[in-house]
Amino acid sequence: MLLLVLAYLGGVLTILSPCILPVLPFVFARSDRPFLRSGLPLLIGMALMFAVVASLAAVSSQWVAQANQIGRWIALVVMAVFALALLWPALADRLLSPFQRLGARLSASADAASDAGRGGVGTSLLIGIATGLLWAPCAGPILGLILTGAALQGASVGTSGLLLAYALGAATSLALAIWIGGRVFAALKRRLGVGEWVRRGLGIAALLAVVAIAMGWDTGVLTRLSTVSTAKLEQGLLDVLPAQQPAAGAAMMSTAGAPGQPLPVEGTLPSLAGATGWLNSPPLDAQALRGKVVLVDFWTYSCINCLRAMPYVREWAERYRDHGLVVIGVHAPEFAFERNLPNVQRAVKDLKVTYPVAIDNDFAIWRGFNNKYWPAHYFIDAQGRIRAHHFGEGNYAQSEQIIRQLLREAGNTLPGDDAPVAMTLDGVARQADMGNLKSPETYLGHARAENFASPGGLHQDKPADYSVPATLQHNQWALAGRWTVGNEDARLETRGGRIAFRFHARDLHLVLAPGEDGKPVRFRVRIDGQAPGAAAGGDISADGDGRVDENRLYQLIRQSGAVQERTFEIEFLDPGVHAYAFTFG
Repeated sequence: MLLLVLAYLGGVLTILSPCILPVLPFVFARSDRPFLRSGLPLLIGMALMFAVVASLAAVSSQWVAQANQIGRWIALVVMAVFALALLWPALADRLLSPFQRLGARLSASADAASDAGRGGVGTSLLIGIATGLLWAPCAGPILGLILTGAALQGASVGTSGLLLAYALGAATSLALAIWIGGRVFAALKRRLGVGEWVRRGLGIAALLAVVAIAMGWDTGVLTRLSTVSTAKLEQGLLDVLPAQQPAAGAAMMSTAGAPGQPLPVEGTLPSLAGATGWLNSPPLDAQALRGKVVLVDFWTYSCINCLRAMPYVREWAERYRDHGLVVIGVHAPEFAFERNLPNVQRAVKDLKVTYPVAIDNDFAIWRGFNNKYWPAHYFIDAQGRIRAHHFGEGNYAQSEQIIRQLLREAGNTLPGDDAPVAMTLDGVARQADMGNLKSPETYLGHARAENFASPGGLHQDKPADYSVPATLQHNQWALAGRWTVGNEDARLETRGGRIAFRFHARDLHLVLAPGEDGKPVRFRVRIDGQAPGAAAGGDISADGDGRVDENRLYQLIRQSGAVQERTFEIEFLDPGVHAYAFTFG
Protein backbone atom coordinates (compact mmCIF):
# COMPACT_ATOMS: atom_id res chain seq x y z
CA MET A 1 0.00 0.00 0.00
CA LEU A 2 2.85 2.41 0.86
CA LEU A 3 4.47 1.87 -2.54
CA LEU A 4 1.11 2.52 -4.24
CA VAL A 5 0.84 5.83 -2.37
CA LEU A 6 4.41 6.78 -3.31
CA ALA A 7 3.81 5.87 -6.94
CA TYR A 8 0.70 8.08 -6.95
CA LEU A 9 2.60 10.99 -5.36
CA GLY A 10 5.43 10.52 -7.85
CA GLY A 11 2.89 10.84 -10.66
CA VAL A 12 1.50 14.02 -9.12
CA LEU A 13 5.02 15.50 -9.18
CA THR A 14 5.23 14.88 -12.93
CA ILE A 15 3.49 18.23 -13.53
CA LEU A 16 6.66 19.91 -12.17
CA SER A 17 9.04 17.95 -14.38
CA PRO A 18 10.49 19.86 -17.36
CA CYS A 19 9.69 17.12 -19.86
CA ILE A 20 5.95 17.61 -19.22
CA LEU A 21 6.10 21.18 -20.54
CA PRO A 22 5.70 20.30 -24.26
CA VAL A 23 2.60 18.25 -23.40
CA LEU A 24 0.80 21.06 -21.57
CA PRO A 25 -0.37 22.93 -24.72
CA PHE A 26 -2.40 19.89 -25.74
CA VAL A 27 -3.92 19.71 -22.27
CA PHE A 28 -4.77 23.41 -22.12
CA ALA A 29 -6.25 23.23 -25.63
CA ARG A 30 -9.20 21.33 -24.10
CA SER A 31 -9.48 23.48 -20.98
CA ASP A 32 -12.32 25.67 -22.31
CA ARG A 33 -14.63 22.67 -22.85
CA PRO A 34 -16.71 20.61 -20.43
CA PHE A 35 -14.36 18.55 -18.27
CA LEU A 36 -16.44 15.34 -18.24
CA ARG A 37 -16.82 15.25 -22.02
CA SER A 38 -13.43 16.65 -23.03
CA GLY A 39 -10.77 16.91 -20.33
CA LEU A 40 -11.58 13.62 -18.61
CA PRO A 41 -11.40 11.47 -21.79
CA LEU A 42 -8.09 13.14 -22.64
CA LEU A 43 -6.65 12.28 -19.23
CA ILE A 44 -7.99 8.73 -19.41
CA GLY A 45 -6.39 8.25 -22.82
CA MET A 46 -3.09 9.62 -21.53
CA ALA A 47 -3.12 7.41 -18.44
CA LEU A 48 -4.01 4.26 -20.36
CA MET A 49 -1.43 4.79 -23.10
CA PHE A 50 1.22 5.72 -20.55
CA ALA A 51 0.54 2.52 -18.59
CA VAL A 52 0.74 0.44 -21.78
CA VAL A 53 4.02 1.99 -22.96
CA ALA A 54 5.55 1.82 -19.47
CA SER A 55 4.54 -1.85 -19.16
CA LEU A 56 6.19 -2.60 -22.49
CA ALA A 57 9.30 -0.75 -21.36
CA ALA A 58 9.50 -3.06 -18.36
CA VAL A 59 10.11 -6.00 -20.69
CA SER A 60 13.45 -4.35 -21.53
CA SER A 61 13.83 -5.95 -24.93
CA GLN A 62 15.23 -4.26 -28.00
CA TRP A 63 12.15 -4.66 -30.16
CA VAL A 64 10.04 -2.90 -27.55
CA ALA A 65 12.43 0.04 -27.55
CA GLN A 66 12.16 0.24 -31.34
CA ALA A 67 8.36 0.00 -31.21
CA ASN A 68 8.29 2.77 -28.65
CA GLN A 69 10.30 5.04 -30.93
CA ILE A 70 8.00 4.26 -33.88
CA GLY A 71 4.99 5.00 -31.71
CA ARG A 72 6.59 8.25 -30.61
CA TRP A 73 6.96 9.47 -34.21
CA ILE A 74 3.41 8.41 -35.05
CA ALA A 75 2.26 10.40 -32.03
CA LEU A 76 4.21 13.44 -33.22
CA VAL A 77 2.43 13.29 -36.57
CA VAL A 78 -0.96 13.02 -34.87
CA MET A 79 -0.17 15.92 -32.55
CA ALA A 80 1.02 18.10 -35.47
CA VAL A 81 -2.26 17.42 -37.30
CA PHE A 82 -4.30 18.47 -34.28
CA ALA A 83 -2.16 21.58 -33.81
CA LEU A 84 -2.88 22.60 -37.42
CA ALA A 85 -6.56 21.93 -36.77
CA LEU A 86 -6.44 24.45 -33.93
CA LEU A 87 -5.07 27.04 -36.35
CA TRP A 88 -7.55 26.41 -39.17
CA PRO A 89 -11.13 25.49 -38.15
CA ALA A 90 -12.00 24.39 -41.71
CA LEU A 91 -9.17 21.89 -41.63
CA ALA A 92 -10.37 20.70 -38.25
CA ASP A 93 -13.86 20.09 -39.62
CA ARG A 94 -12.47 17.97 -42.40
CA LEU A 95 -9.69 16.11 -40.61
CA LEU A 96 -11.40 15.44 -37.32
CA SER A 97 -14.64 14.05 -38.71
CA PRO A 98 -13.23 10.47 -39.06
CA PHE A 99 -11.95 10.65 -35.50
CA GLN A 100 -15.33 11.94 -34.40
CA ARG A 101 -17.02 8.92 -35.97
CA LEU A 102 -14.50 6.67 -34.27
CA GLY A 103 -15.20 8.44 -31.01
CA ALA A 104 -18.93 7.83 -31.49
CA ARG A 105 -18.27 4.11 -31.72
CA LEU A 106 -16.02 4.21 -28.66
CA SER A 107 -18.53 6.12 -26.57
CA ALA A 108 -22.25 6.60 -26.92
CA SER A 109 -21.90 10.15 -25.65
CA ALA A 110 -19.59 11.26 -28.47
CA ASP A 111 -22.41 12.62 -30.65
CA ALA A 112 -23.76 14.79 -27.86
CA ALA A 113 -20.25 16.01 -26.99
CA SER A 114 -19.21 16.91 -30.52
CA ASP A 115 -18.92 20.53 -31.44
CA ALA A 116 -19.22 21.01 -35.18
CA GLY A 117 -16.95 18.04 -35.79
CA ARG A 118 -14.47 19.01 -33.09
CA GLY A 119 -13.90 18.27 -29.47
CA GLY A 120 -15.96 15.13 -28.80
CA VAL A 121 -15.14 12.35 -26.39
CA GLY A 122 -13.53 10.26 -29.13
CA THR A 123 -11.33 13.12 -30.27
CA SER A 124 -10.27 13.92 -26.71
CA LEU A 125 -9.53 10.28 -26.03
CA LEU A 126 -7.46 10.01 -29.21
CA ILE A 127 -5.50 13.13 -28.31
CA GLY A 128 -4.95 11.68 -24.85
CA ILE A 129 -3.67 8.39 -26.29
CA ALA A 130 -1.27 10.19 -28.63
CA THR A 131 -0.11 12.52 -25.85
CA GLY A 132 0.44 9.50 -23.60
CA LEU A 133 3.00 8.16 -26.08
CA LEU A 134 4.92 11.42 -25.82
CA TRP A 135 4.54 11.61 -22.07
CA ALA A 136 5.84 8.08 -21.38
CA PRO A 137 9.57 9.04 -21.38
CA CYS A 138 8.89 11.62 -18.63
CA ALA A 139 10.02 9.52 -15.67
CA GLY A 140 11.86 9.97 -12.40
CA PRO A 141 13.29 7.72 -9.64
CA ILE A 142 9.91 6.37 -8.50
CA LEU A 143 8.90 5.24 -11.99
CA GLY A 144 12.41 3.84 -12.46
CA LEU A 145 11.91 1.75 -9.31
CA ILE A 146 8.57 0.45 -10.60
CA LEU A 147 9.94 -0.43 -14.06
CA THR A 148 13.03 -2.10 -12.60
CA GLY A 149 10.84 -4.25 -10.37
CA ALA A 150 8.60 -5.09 -13.31
CA ALA A 151 11.53 -6.10 -15.49
CA LEU A 152 12.97 -8.33 -12.78
CA GLN A 153 9.79 -9.87 -11.43
CA GLY A 154 7.72 -10.10 -14.59
CA ALA A 155 4.21 -8.92 -15.30
CA SER A 156 1.91 -8.97 -12.31
CA VAL A 157 -1.21 -7.33 -10.94
CA GLY A 158 0.99 -5.47 -8.45
CA THR A 159 3.21 -4.00 -11.17
CA SER A 160 0.20 -2.91 -13.23
CA GLY A 161 -1.32 -1.34 -10.13
CA LEU A 162 1.84 0.67 -9.46
CA LEU A 163 1.98 1.91 -13.05
CA LEU A 164 -1.69 2.83 -12.92
CA ALA A 165 -1.20 4.65 -9.62
CA TYR A 166 1.66 6.66 -11.15
CA ALA A 167 -0.46 7.51 -14.21
CA LEU A 168 -3.46 8.49 -12.06
CA GLY A 169 -1.26 10.74 -9.95
CA ALA A 170 -0.07 12.58 -13.04
CA ALA A 171 -3.65 12.74 -14.37
CA THR A 172 -4.74 14.34 -11.10
CA SER A 173 -2.20 17.15 -11.40
CA LEU A 174 -3.07 17.64 -15.08
CA ALA A 175 -6.77 17.77 -14.20
CA LEU A 176 -5.95 20.62 -11.83
CA ALA A 177 -4.06 22.30 -14.66
CA ILE A 178 -7.12 21.94 -16.91
CA TRP A 179 -9.36 23.41 -14.21
CA ILE A 180 -7.07 26.39 -13.72
CA GLY A 181 -6.58 26.74 -17.46
CA GLY A 182 -10.34 26.63 -17.98
CA ARG A 183 -10.85 29.53 -15.58
CA VAL A 184 -8.19 31.56 -17.41
CA PHE A 185 -9.75 30.66 -20.76
CA ALA A 186 -13.21 31.73 -19.63
CA ALA A 187 -11.94 35.06 -18.30
CA LEU A 188 -10.14 35.82 -21.54
CA LYS A 189 -13.16 35.01 -23.69
CA ARG A 190 -15.57 36.88 -21.42
CA ARG A 191 -13.57 40.04 -20.85
CA LEU A 192 -11.39 40.38 -23.92
CA GLY A 193 -13.30 38.55 -26.63
CA VAL A 194 -10.12 37.02 -28.02
CA GLY A 195 -11.13 33.36 -27.81
CA GLU A 196 -10.26 32.71 -31.45
CA TRP A 197 -6.84 34.28 -31.06
CA VAL A 198 -6.23 32.25 -27.91
CA ARG A 199 -7.26 29.15 -29.83
CA ARG A 200 -4.79 29.93 -32.58
CA GLY A 201 -2.12 30.75 -30.02
CA LEU A 202 -2.58 27.31 -28.56
CA GLY A 203 -2.24 25.86 -32.05
CA ILE A 204 1.09 27.66 -32.49
CA ALA A 205 2.23 26.50 -29.04
CA ALA A 206 1.25 22.93 -29.93
CA LEU A 207 3.24 23.08 -33.18
CA LEU A 208 6.26 24.42 -31.29
CA ALA A 209 5.84 21.61 -28.77
CA VAL A 210 5.89 19.03 -31.61
CA VAL A 211 9.11 20.57 -32.95
CA ALA A 212 10.64 20.62 -29.46
CA ILE A 213 9.86 16.96 -28.88
CA ALA A 214 11.05 15.91 -32.36
CA MET A 215 14.38 17.73 -31.83
CA GLY A 216 14.86 16.25 -28.37
CA TRP A 217 14.66 19.66 -26.67
CA ASP A 218 12.07 18.35 -24.24
CA THR A 219 14.70 16.20 -22.50
CA GLY A 220 17.73 18.35 -23.27
CA VAL A 221 17.33 22.14 -23.19
CA LEU A 222 14.22 22.10 -21.00
CA THR A 223 15.97 19.95 -18.42
CA ARG A 224 18.85 22.40 -18.15
CA LEU A 225 16.58 25.45 -18.06
CA SER A 226 14.25 24.01 -15.46
CA THR A 227 14.36 25.61 -12.02
CA VAL A 228 12.42 22.76 -10.44
CA SER A 229 14.09 19.41 -9.78
CA THR A 230 11.44 16.78 -9.28
CA ALA A 231 14.10 14.10 -9.00
CA LYS A 232 15.03 15.38 -5.53
CA LEU A 233 11.37 15.49 -4.49
CA GLU A 234 10.74 11.96 -5.76
CA GLN A 235 13.94 10.66 -4.20
CA GLY A 236 12.79 12.10 -0.90
CA LEU A 237 9.63 10.02 -1.18
CA LEU A 238 11.68 6.92 -1.99
CA ASP A 239 13.86 7.44 1.05
CA VAL A 240 10.94 6.65 3.36
CA LEU A 241 10.64 3.16 1.88
CA PRO A 242 12.19 0.61 4.25
CA ALA A 243 15.04 -1.52 2.90
CA GLN A 244 14.60 -0.69 -0.77
CA GLN A 245 18.33 -0.94 -1.35
CA PRO A 246 21.16 -2.30 0.80
CA ALA A 247 23.24 0.41 2.38
CA ALA A 248 27.02 0.36 2.31
CA GLY A 249 28.16 -2.46 4.53
CA ALA A 250 24.60 -3.75 4.73
CA ALA A 251 23.67 -5.58 7.91
CA MET A 252 22.17 -9.03 8.16
CA MET A 253 18.46 -8.61 7.52
CA SER A 254 17.20 -11.31 9.85
CA THR A 255 16.63 -11.88 13.53
CA ALA A 256 19.91 -13.74 13.87
CA GLY A 257 21.50 -13.10 17.23
CA ALA A 258 24.31 -14.72 19.16
CA PRO A 259 25.58 -18.14 18.01
CA GLY A 260 23.18 -20.86 19.12
CA GLN A 261 20.16 -18.55 19.37
CA PRO A 262 17.19 -20.00 17.48
CA LEU A 263 16.72 -18.58 13.98
CA PRO A 264 13.23 -17.69 12.74
CA VAL A 265 11.48 -19.52 9.90
CA GLU A 266 11.06 -17.07 7.01
CA GLY A 267 9.53 -19.45 4.48
CA THR A 268 10.39 -22.55 2.48
CA LEU A 269 12.86 -23.11 -0.34
CA PRO A 270 10.99 -22.20 -3.57
CA SER A 271 11.12 -24.33 -6.69
CA LEU A 272 14.31 -24.27 -8.75
CA ALA A 273 12.56 -25.63 -11.83
CA GLY A 274 12.48 -22.22 -13.53
CA ALA A 275 16.20 -22.27 -14.27
CA THR A 276 16.95 -22.12 -18.00
CA GLY A 277 20.13 -24.15 -17.49
CA TRP A 278 22.66 -25.43 -14.98
CA LEU A 279 26.45 -25.26 -14.77
CA ASN A 280 28.71 -27.56 -12.73
CA SER A 281 25.74 -29.77 -11.86
CA PRO A 282 22.67 -31.56 -13.21
CA PRO A 283 19.41 -29.75 -12.39
CA LEU A 284 18.69 -29.62 -8.66
CA ASP A 285 15.27 -29.51 -7.02
CA ALA A 286 14.09 -28.49 -3.59
CA GLN A 287 12.89 -31.96 -2.61
CA ALA A 288 16.22 -33.63 -3.44
CA LEU A 289 18.04 -31.06 -1.28
CA ARG A 290 16.17 -32.08 1.89
CA GLY A 291 18.67 -33.14 4.52
CA LYS A 292 21.24 -30.62 3.28
CA VAL A 293 21.91 -27.11 4.50
CA VAL A 294 21.67 -24.86 1.45
CA LEU A 295 23.11 -21.42 0.74
CA VAL A 296 21.51 -19.72 -2.28
CA ASP A 297 23.61 -16.87 -3.67
CA PHE A 298 21.97 -14.51 -6.21
CA TRP A 299 24.66 -12.90 -8.33
CA THR A 300 25.53 -11.61 -11.78
CA TYR A 301 29.04 -11.62 -13.12
CA SER A 302 29.49 -7.89 -13.91
CA CYS A 303 28.28 -6.78 -10.45
CA ILE A 304 31.21 -5.46 -8.37
CA ASN A 305 29.35 -6.16 -5.11
CA CYS A 306 28.88 -9.79 -6.17
CA LEU A 307 32.53 -10.10 -7.17
CA ARG A 308 33.67 -8.81 -3.78
CA ALA A 309 31.40 -11.27 -1.93
CA MET A 310 32.20 -14.28 -4.11
CA PRO A 311 35.55 -15.29 -2.52
CA TYR A 312 33.73 -15.85 0.77
CA VAL A 313 30.99 -17.88 -0.91
CA ARG A 314 33.61 -20.00 -2.68
CA GLU A 315 35.46 -20.59 0.58
CA TRP A 316 32.27 -21.61 2.41
CA ALA A 317 31.40 -24.03 -0.39
CA GLU A 318 34.85 -25.63 -0.14
CA ARG A 319 35.15 -25.60 3.66
CA TYR A 320 31.73 -27.07 4.45
CA ARG A 321 31.06 -29.19 1.35
CA ASP A 322 31.85 -32.44 3.14
CA HIS A 323 29.90 -31.38 6.23
CA GLY A 324 26.42 -31.06 4.75
CA LEU A 325 26.44 -27.68 2.96
CA VAL A 326 25.30 -27.19 -0.66
CA VAL A 327 25.97 -23.80 -2.22
CA ILE A 328 23.85 -22.84 -5.25
CA GLY A 329 24.70 -19.76 -7.24
CA VAL A 330 21.69 -18.30 -9.04
CA HIS A 331 22.94 -16.18 -11.93
CA ALA A 332 20.26 -13.52 -12.64
CA PRO A 333 21.46 -11.13 -15.40
CA GLU A 334 21.39 -7.35 -15.04
CA PHE A 335 22.53 -6.55 -18.60
CA ALA A 336 21.57 -8.23 -21.86
CA PHE A 337 25.04 -9.68 -22.48
CA GLU A 338 24.81 -11.55 -19.17
CA ARG A 339 22.01 -13.66 -20.65
CA ASN A 340 24.51 -15.17 -23.09
CA LEU A 341 25.40 -18.64 -21.80
CA PRO A 342 28.99 -18.70 -23.19
CA ASN A 343 29.66 -15.39 -21.39
CA VAL A 344 28.44 -16.85 -18.09
CA GLN A 345 30.38 -20.08 -18.66
CA ARG A 346 33.57 -18.09 -19.22
CA ALA A 347 32.92 -16.00 -16.09
CA VAL A 348 32.28 -19.10 -13.98
CA LYS A 349 35.58 -20.56 -15.18
CA ASP A 350 37.55 -17.32 -14.67
CA LEU A 351 36.08 -16.81 -11.19
CA LYS A 352 36.87 -20.43 -10.23
CA VAL A 353 33.28 -21.20 -9.30
CA THR A 354 32.95 -24.97 -8.87
CA TYR A 355 29.60 -25.20 -7.04
CA PRO A 356 26.27 -25.57 -8.93
CA VAL A 357 25.08 -22.47 -10.81
CA ALA A 358 21.46 -22.09 -11.93
CA ILE A 359 20.99 -19.87 -15.00
CA ASP A 360 17.96 -17.74 -14.12
CA ASN A 361 17.53 -15.75 -17.36
CA ASP A 362 13.74 -15.63 -16.91
CA PHE A 363 14.04 -14.53 -13.24
CA ALA A 364 11.77 -17.41 -12.24
CA ILE A 365 13.86 -18.35 -9.19
CA TRP A 366 14.35 -14.66 -8.40
CA ARG A 367 10.58 -14.18 -8.27
CA GLY A 368 10.14 -17.35 -6.23
CA PHE A 369 12.32 -15.84 -3.51
CA ASN A 370 10.76 -12.39 -4.02
CA ASN A 371 14.34 -11.18 -4.27
CA LYS A 372 15.37 -7.63 -5.15
CA TYR A 373 19.14 -7.45 -4.73
CA TRP A 374 22.58 -8.47 -6.03
CA PRO A 375 24.15 -10.09 -4.13
CA ALA A 376 21.59 -11.78 -1.90
CA HIS A 377 22.25 -14.79 0.32
CA TYR A 378 19.48 -17.06 1.61
CA PHE A 379 20.22 -19.70 4.27
CA ILE A 380 18.04 -22.85 4.16
CA ASP A 381 18.06 -25.55 6.82
CA ALA A 382 17.98 -29.33 6.33
CA GLN A 383 14.16 -29.29 6.40
CA GLY A 384 13.96 -26.91 3.43
CA ARG A 385 13.06 -23.83 5.49
CA ILE A 386 14.56 -20.37 4.91
CA ARG A 387 16.07 -19.37 8.25
CA ALA A 388 17.99 -16.17 7.45
CA HIS A 389 19.01 -13.90 4.60
CA HIS A 390 21.56 -11.19 3.88
CA PHE A 391 21.52 -8.49 1.20
CA GLY A 392 24.65 -6.77 -0.09
CA GLU A 393 28.26 -7.07 0.99
CA GLY A 394 29.75 -7.48 4.44
CA ASN A 395 28.94 -9.34 7.67
CA TYR A 396 30.73 -12.41 6.40
CA ALA A 397 31.60 -13.69 9.89
CA GLN A 398 27.93 -13.56 10.92
CA SER A 399 26.91 -15.34 7.71
CA GLU A 400 29.41 -18.11 8.40
CA GLN A 401 28.14 -18.51 11.95
CA ILE A 402 24.62 -19.02 10.59
CA ILE A 403 25.92 -21.72 8.24
CA ARG A 404 27.61 -23.46 11.17
CA GLN A 405 24.51 -23.15 13.35
CA LEU A 406 22.29 -24.74 10.68
CA LEU A 407 24.82 -27.55 10.14
CA ARG A 408 24.85 -28.25 13.89
CA GLU A 409 21.05 -28.31 13.96
CA ALA A 410 21.15 -30.94 11.21
CA GLY A 411 23.53 -33.11 13.30
CA ASN A 412 26.60 -32.54 11.11
CA THR A 413 30.16 -32.32 12.36
CA LEU A 414 32.07 -29.10 11.76
CA PRO A 415 35.63 -28.54 10.61
CA GLY A 416 38.13 -26.88 12.93
CA ASP A 417 37.21 -24.12 15.35
CA ASP A 418 34.56 -21.43 15.11
CA ALA A 419 36.96 -18.84 13.70
CA PRO A 420 35.58 -17.25 10.53
CA VAL A 421 37.36 -17.57 7.21
CA ALA A 422 40.45 -15.35 7.09
CA MET A 423 41.20 -14.21 3.56
CA THR A 424 43.67 -12.02 1.73
CA LEU A 425 41.90 -10.46 -1.22
CA ASP A 426 43.17 -8.55 -4.22
CA GLY A 427 41.99 -7.47 -7.65
CA VAL A 428 38.28 -6.76 -7.97
CA ALA A 429 37.65 -8.99 -4.93
CA ARG A 430 39.39 -6.55 -2.57
CA GLN A 431 36.82 -5.06 -0.23
CA ALA A 432 35.75 -1.47 -0.83
CA ASP A 433 37.36 1.45 1.00
CA MET A 434 34.10 2.62 2.53
CA GLY A 435 35.64 5.66 4.20
CA ASN A 436 36.60 7.09 0.81
CA LEU A 437 33.70 5.78 -1.25
CA LYS A 438 31.84 8.96 -2.24
CA SER A 439 30.78 8.09 -5.80
CA PRO A 440 27.70 5.95 -6.57
CA GLU A 441 27.13 3.29 -9.17
CA THR A 442 26.32 5.23 -12.35
CA TYR A 443 24.58 3.84 -15.44
CA LEU A 444 25.27 5.15 -18.96
CA GLY A 445 22.07 3.91 -20.63
CA HIS A 446 19.29 6.50 -20.76
CA ALA A 447 16.89 4.33 -18.73
CA ARG A 448 18.86 4.97 -15.52
CA ALA A 449 21.39 7.66 -16.41
CA GLU A 450 21.99 10.41 -13.84
CA ASN A 451 24.38 13.37 -13.50
CA PHE A 452 25.09 13.56 -17.24
CA ALA A 453 26.88 16.82 -18.03
CA SER A 454 27.53 16.97 -21.81
CA PRO A 455 25.99 20.11 -23.37
CA GLY A 456 22.65 19.33 -25.02
CA GLY A 457 21.82 16.37 -22.77
CA LEU A 458 21.31 12.76 -23.83
CA HIS A 459 19.79 11.92 -27.21
CA GLN A 460 17.95 8.65 -26.80
CA ASP A 461 18.46 5.76 -29.24
CA LYS A 462 20.03 7.78 -32.05
CA PRO A 463 23.61 8.74 -33.02
CA ALA A 464 24.63 12.16 -31.71
CA ASP A 465 27.79 14.19 -31.23
CA TYR A 466 28.79 14.95 -27.64
CA SER A 467 31.47 16.99 -25.92
CA VAL A 468 32.97 17.16 -22.43
CA PRO A 469 32.41 20.51 -20.65
CA ALA A 470 35.39 22.53 -19.45
CA THR A 471 34.80 21.42 -15.87
CA LEU A 472 32.93 18.55 -14.26
CA GLN A 473 31.37 18.72 -10.82
CA HIS A 474 31.66 15.88 -8.30
CA ASN A 475 30.02 12.70 -9.68
CA GLN A 476 29.19 14.26 -13.05
CA TRP A 477 30.12 12.41 -16.23
CA ALA A 478 30.15 13.26 -19.92
CA LEU A 479 30.69 11.81 -23.38
CA ALA A 480 32.83 13.12 -26.25
CA GLY A 481 32.57 11.98 -29.85
CA ARG A 482 29.70 10.30 -31.66
CA TRP A 483 27.68 7.91 -29.50
CA THR A 484 24.31 6.19 -29.57
CA VAL A 485 22.87 6.08 -26.05
CA GLY A 486 20.49 3.14 -25.77
CA ASN A 487 18.31 1.88 -22.95
CA GLU A 488 21.13 0.22 -21.00
CA ASP A 489 24.38 1.28 -22.68
CA ALA A 490 26.22 3.88 -24.76
CA ARG A 491 27.72 2.64 -28.06
CA LEU A 492 30.61 4.45 -29.74
CA GLU A 493 30.05 5.06 -33.47
CA THR A 494 33.49 6.39 -34.46
CA ARG A 495 37.02 6.00 -33.12
CA GLY A 496 38.36 8.56 -30.69
CA GLY A 497 35.29 8.77 -28.45
CA ARG A 498 35.81 9.53 -24.77
CA ILE A 499 34.05 9.20 -21.40
CA ALA A 500 34.96 11.47 -18.48
CA PHE A 501 33.92 11.15 -14.81
CA ARG A 502 34.68 13.29 -11.76
CA PHE A 503 34.85 10.78 -8.90
CA HIS A 504 35.98 10.23 -5.33
CA ALA A 505 36.88 6.60 -4.51
CA ARG A 506 39.89 4.34 -4.25
CA ASP A 507 38.80 2.14 -7.17
CA LEU A 508 37.00 2.86 -10.42
CA HIS A 509 35.47 0.12 -12.59
CA LEU A 510 33.60 0.28 -15.88
CA VAL A 511 31.41 -2.44 -17.40
CA LEU A 512 32.38 -2.68 -21.09
CA ALA A 513 31.77 -4.91 -24.10
CA PRO A 514 33.31 -5.04 -27.59
CA GLY A 515 31.24 -4.32 -30.68
CA GLU A 516 28.89 -6.76 -32.38
CA ASP A 517 31.77 -8.08 -34.53
CA GLY A 518 33.62 -9.13 -31.36
CA LYS A 519 36.85 -7.37 -32.35
CA PRO A 520 38.86 -6.03 -29.39
CA VAL A 521 38.64 -2.29 -28.79
CA ARG A 522 41.82 -0.51 -27.69
CA PHE A 523 41.60 2.25 -25.12
CA ARG A 524 43.74 4.66 -23.11
CA VAL A 525 43.03 5.86 -19.55
CA ARG A 526 44.03 9.17 -18.00
CA ILE A 527 43.55 10.45 -14.47
CA ASP A 528 43.75 14.21 -13.98
CA GLY A 529 45.15 14.33 -17.51
CA GLN A 530 48.12 12.03 -16.77
CA ALA A 531 48.90 8.35 -17.23
CA PRO A 532 47.68 6.50 -14.10
CA GLY A 533 51.07 5.03 -13.17
CA ALA A 534 50.82 3.43 -9.72
CA ALA A 535 47.04 4.11 -9.72
CA ALA A 536 46.49 1.78 -12.68
CA GLY A 537 43.81 -0.85 -12.17
CA GLY A 538 44.23 -4.53 -12.89
CA ASP A 539 43.01 -4.28 -16.49
CA ILE A 540 45.39 -1.56 -17.73
CA SER A 541 49.12 -0.86 -17.84
CA ALA A 542 50.84 1.92 -15.92
CA ASP A 543 50.70 3.93 -19.15
CA GLY A 544 46.90 3.55 -19.10
CA ASP A 545 46.65 1.25 -22.12
CA GLY A 546 44.15 -1.59 -22.29
CA ARG A 547 41.64 -3.29 -24.52
CA VAL A 548 38.05 -4.47 -24.34
CA ASP A 549 37.95 -8.08 -25.49
CA GLU A 550 35.17 -9.51 -23.31
CA ASN A 551 31.76 -8.46 -21.99
CA ARG A 552 32.62 -7.80 -18.34
CA LEU A 553 33.62 -5.39 -15.60
CA TYR A 554 37.05 -3.77 -16.06
CA GLN A 555 39.10 -2.44 -13.15
CA LEU A 556 40.68 0.78 -14.47
CA ILE A 557 41.81 2.70 -11.37
CA ARG A 558 43.13 1.47 -8.02
CA GLN A 559 44.80 4.14 -5.90
CA SER A 560 47.34 3.13 -3.28
CA GLY A 561 47.95 6.48 -1.64
CA ALA A 562 45.72 9.27 -0.43
CA VAL A 563 42.27 9.21 -2.02
CA GLN A 564 40.83 12.48 -3.24
CA GLU A 565 38.41 13.81 -5.86
CA ARG A 566 39.88 13.25 -9.34
CA THR A 567 38.93 13.33 -13.00
CA PHE A 568 38.94 10.05 -14.90
CA GLU A 569 38.95 9.89 -18.69
CA ILE A 570 39.00 6.94 -21.07
CA GLU A 571 39.57 7.32 -24.82
CA PHE A 572 38.67 4.50 -27.20
CA LEU A 573 41.00 4.10 -30.17
CA ASP A 574 38.56 1.90 -32.08
CA PRO A 575 34.79 2.22 -32.64
CA GLY A 576 32.01 -0.11 -31.53
CA VAL A 577 32.58 -0.34 -27.78
CA HIS A 578 29.53 -0.62 -25.48
CA ALA A 579 29.78 1.13 -22.08
CA TYR A 580 27.24 0.17 -19.41
CA ALA A 581 27.99 1.34 -15.87
CA PHE A 582 30.61 2.82 -13.54
CA THR A 583 31.13 1.21 -10.14
CA PHE A 584 33.50 2.24 -7.38
CA GLY A 585 35.26 0.76 -4.38
